[in-house]
Amino acid sequence: MAGKGKGGNTVAAVWQIAEPIAKSLGLELWDVRFVKEGVSWYLRIFIDKEGGVGIEDCENMSRAIDAPLDEADPIEQSYCLEVSSPGIERELVRDEHFEKYKGEKVIVRMIRPYEGRRDFKGVLEDYDGKNITVRLEDGEGLCFEKKEASFVKLDDFDN
Repeated sequence: MAGKGKGGNTVAAVWQIAEPIAKSLGLELWDVRFVKEGVSWYLRIFIDKEGGVGIEDCENMSRAIDAPLDEADPIEQSYCLEVSSPGIERELVRDEHFEKYKGEKVIVRMIRPYEGRRDFKGVLEDYDGKNITVRLEDGEGLCFEKKEASFVKLDDFDN
């Protein structure tokens, strides 16, 4: 997911630049991804705030980070910058995401089938930095290592 640029990990370098800018705009930096799709590279910065992110927030963040990224030059190749919200079914990726959303409904997709299934819905009960516990809709508990999941997303469609 993270590419290498000058001075080490691209995502970490961009995170250091982006986080104080996001805070100054009243935003939370949700995630940073540097990915190659086809022949093109994309730097995706996901922002959030209480009450949700609007197009103005994305535009303000994009404009505010443009010059600092150019000045720091943490990415060797050309890329397209995208700033967006994590979306309604936001993917939980960082430790703080799992902590923040304990008790909330989630959708889990496993990399390999577990008892013949890959997709599960339930409530995020616990996270210890490595293991995730979800109380499934049928009341059964599912405990697995984070690395075994393809994704864990909020299940916001009932709201």
